[in-house]
Amino acid sequence: MAIINYQLSIIVPLFNEGESLPDLIGQLYAAMAEKELHALFVEPFSFEIILVDDGSTDDSCKVIGRMIHSMPELRLISFQRNFGKTAALSAGFMAATGDLVCTIDADLQDDPFAIKGMIRKLHEGYDLVSGWKQERKDPLSKTLPSKLFNGVTRMFTGITLHDFNCGLKVYRKEVTRRLELHGDMHRYIPVLAQWMGFRITELPVEHRARKFGTTKYGSSRFFSGLFDFLSVLFITRYLRRPMHFFGMAGLLSFLSGFIISLYITLDKILLNKPVSNRPILFLGILLLILGVQLFSTGLLGEMLSTSSSKADAFAVRETNNLTPGEAKKFGTTD
Repeated sequence: MAIINYQLSIIVPLFNEGESLPDLIGQLYAAMAEKELHALFVEPFSFEIILVDDGSTDDSCKVIGRMIHSMPELRLISFQRNFGKTAALSAGFMAATGDLVCTIDADLQDDPFAIKGMIRKLHEGYDLVSGWKQERKDPLSKTLPSKLFNGVTRMFTGITLHDFNCGLKVYRKEVTRRLELHGDMHRYIPVLAQWMGFRITELPVEHRARKFGTTKYGSSRFFSGLFDFLSVLFITRYLRRPMHFFGMAGLLSFLSGFIISLYITLDKILLNKPVSNRPILFLGILLLILGVQLFSTGLLGEMLSTSSSKADAFAVRETNNLTPGEAKKFGTTD
């Protein structure tokens, strides 16, 4: 079967959402039929809906199977078990053929009719438009941690988005092609995209109360989110210069240990104070050893970083006056 390149790929990660799927698919088809949306594309509009079943244990796959025969735009990827939303999005990105890619959650809390507005915003020169749920219809157990998460992320990254983890986003294909996600890093997609040089923005979208089922996220996500946040901070600041992180920490540790050791030495020479059995002596030795280890780790990181593929160090928006072969090396068509 020939591969069709669609103009818009809609990725729907789902886990046990069998009740909401018929409504969601119906709303997506209605949103895709709007003339205002078609007017945003030069060629005749075409779309695909990629449903990524993240190991559902309900009848989600059966529901999709009944609809897929009469709806040729539907495509299904079904995992053997639950791998998480990041894995589901990654699989959807790999399968997407559209020039633009949209992600939307399957719980009916996001409004499919907001997609056209986000695409219009994308055409203003952005590479990623993220939804902003200004008025969330969730309990305090979700809204308060979300506000804390968004506030901390804004503070440490300098990115002024209000809602990093909104499931409704629209991307240019170049963004999804470059993203490498693992863990629970779907929460930090805007951070990773901006770090790679893509232009991001947000657009207020309607948020609805959950109609079916319950949320799939528990308290454990806060710990995994914390660890992923630290990973993202390190990746975006020190991935290409690990010596700046480990070297500085190692230098501070080594200098502290050296000063402590010098102090003890002068104490012995000038005041004849005993050296052994002094806790500060062991602290100085520990800091000296730690400083050397951190500095060595930074050197090893630099060696690994410089030996990695140079193409991974940057994202090219466009090329000009290159041969097709040269442009292809940079992921562009010139």
